Amino acid sequence: MSEATDIRQAMQRFGIIGHSEPLIEAVGRALRVAPIDLSVLVNGESGTGKEFFPKIIHAYSPRKHAKYIAVNCGAIPEGTIDSELFGHEKGAFTGAVSDRKGYFEEADGGTIFLDEVAELPLTTQARLLRVLETGEFIRVGSSQVSKANVRIVAATNVDMAKAVAEGKFREDLYYRLSTVTIPVPPLRDRGADISLLARKFAADFAERYHMPRIEFSPDALMELQHYRWPGNVRQLKNVVEQIALFEAGETIGESMLDRYLPRETTSLVSTHDPDDSCSTTTSADREVLVGMILNLRNEVARLASRIDALEGRSVRALTCHPVIEKFDPAEEETPMVKSLVKYEPYASPLTSVRPVVVSEPRTLEDTEKETIMRSLERNGGRRKATAKELNISERTLYRKIKEYGIE
Repeated sequence: MSEATDIRQAMQRFGIIGHSEPLIEAVGRALRVAPIDLSVLVNGESGTGKEFFPKIIHAYSPRKHAKYIAVNCGAIPEGTIDSELFGHEKGAFTGAVSDRKGYFEEADGGTIFLDEVAELPLTTQARLLRVLETGEFIRVGSSQVSKANVRIVAATNVDMAKAVAEGKFREDLYYRLSTVTIPVPPLRDRGADISLLARKFAADFAERYHMPRIEFSPDALMELQHYRWPGNVRQLKNVVEQIALFEAGETIGESMLDRYLPRETTSLVSTHDPDDSCSTTTSADREVLVGMILNLRNEVARLASRIDALEGRSVRALTCHPVIEKFDPAEEETPMVKSLVKYEPYASPLTSVRPVVVSEPRTLEDTEKETIMRSLERNGGRRKATAKELNISERTLYRKIKEYGIE
């Protein structure tokens, strides 16, 4: 079987879409290194799909029948990261009511994927280096040396050479992790793959939610390919799903598409503390905000559906044309509602007049704050559950809570 055939089969197996040369080369490198038990570092911007490559490496390695554990190093608080990775003994710290195995013990004989590895504290980096060199580690609160036979695949969107130069990442660990590197191309360098992905996301959304499918005009597809996509594949998916929701059944032209593409020079998330490295506006922040807005709009759509159900009418499809119009009884039988705001609210039995809903202009910051507050309420104030629901790290959530003064 040829290497090209192997690459196509691997891409099909893991749902990787595209024909661009940089992507094919990255998958080929993963397949070539998979049978050889070396550490691998996957480099790429946020949202490029780095998480697929450790899965390919594990699935095509001799360890494929053992455990595969993915760990997001950026989502685990610094005070508990050692316990999560290496385990702890009973009484090692407050709350350690029993012995606990860490991820390295759980994955013995298999593969561990360390995502956002550049976020590891320096003390944890030293422990990880020892595991890479000798396979040995010590549980938190223990003096007994344990061993684990684990293959490590790491990923980062950070310039590791710069992090090493700034003293934020150990040089010896960097060289240990990067025995083999796999560069994952950003979406803007994948050319026609953007059109393939956009059509696939649109089709998946229509099938999942039983909605009419959108189509893209040639001009719209060309504009998608020329956009820089700072959030990469994740951002493209969010944008296409917004369009699929609010323009269901339409053919998307260039002018319609422009309403959904954020300005590349405009930040969607404001920053207030330039000294806080976590507060710098990144593509990941923009992606998170787009996702929050989509979630909020979905809530609006569900609310409108409930109101229609209470009135005994069928659920009406919503589109994204924010035009505020007065209620017209002649439109009572119109099958489509063409505005987020223009729907008939529940009529109180105390009045025969249907109110016209007029929304005040809201900033993106207001929308983001409200989304976070609602999620906190739904999760009883539990920040870990809230961060998971919003698909952001706990660090980002803590920063947003502080930034907006949320109690």
